[in-house]
Amino acid sequence: MSVELIEQHRSFGGQHNKYRHFSEVLQCDMTFSLYLPSNESQKPIPLIWWLSGLTCTDDNFSHKSGFQRLADHYQTAVIMPDTSPRGEQVANDDGYDLGQGAGFYVNATQEPWAKNYQMYTYIVEELPAIAKMLIPNFSGEESIMGHSMGGHGALVIGMKNPSRYKAISAFSPILHPSKSPWGIKAFTAYLGENQSDWKSWDAAELIKDGNVPPILIMQGSADNFYPLQLEETDFLANARQANQEVQYKKLEGYDHSYYFIATFLEEHFAFHMNHFQ
Repeated sequence: MSVELIEQHRSFGGQHNKYRHFSEVLQCDMTFSLYLPSNESQKPIPLIWWLSGLTCTDDNFSHKSGFQRLADHYQTAVIMPDTSPRGEQVANDDGYDLGQGAGFYVNATQEPWAKNYQMYTYIVEELPAIAKMLIPNFSGEESIMGHSMGGHGALVIGMKNPSRYKAISAFSPILHPSKSPWGIKAFTAYLGENQSDWKSWDAAELIKDGNVPPILIMQGSADNFYPLQLEETDFLANARQANQEVQYKKLEGYDHSYYFIATFLEEHFAFHMNHFQ
């Protein structure tokens, strides 16, 4: 497995690295970023996954959030995948909310998407195998968080793999994609028109089963996509019915941007670290 280091930056004592590799799962070249803390004590370090939202790459969180300070403070590695397969041979759409930059972290079953858009398997299987080779003293512990479409991805991936991820957190997530315009468009294209096939990719449905990792969600009250795309009612009602505790915080005056994320990111890091051993 060939992985090429294409950028390296010293940041808050640790190393922020950007890599390129050919994905067998997605059948295209992919980039991802990985922050390694200074770890002068040589203790085992955990790994937090960050999944970004529509139109983003692995650079958005890297450049805008300031997470590196927190990652080195808490001595955790952080990995940032891209949001979709990329390249001239990869299916795309003219809309910003479908195709490249909008993978939705599902495994597509419909053409022309199925060949490349296997983002769930990429995140859960292929990329972790690479990450484990790149993280010195990896403890084996993982958790997952994300924003918007990436918040949807973090919740779905975390709930589908409850024994693997210690905690899940999300900023402004798509909580019920089967009823969200974004989700309906993407699921119809990637998964087909049979809505019963959507349920295994919908956080509001998955939470019904209970027995999921601890969840923290934050939503800004001034988010221009709320409530149309980001309605929480069904998700929280299903969580209560399943006796699943979810911390859901509505933050007055905050929007959908990285200003919101940067403001409350330390609380998310602390939440994740509290669930690592």
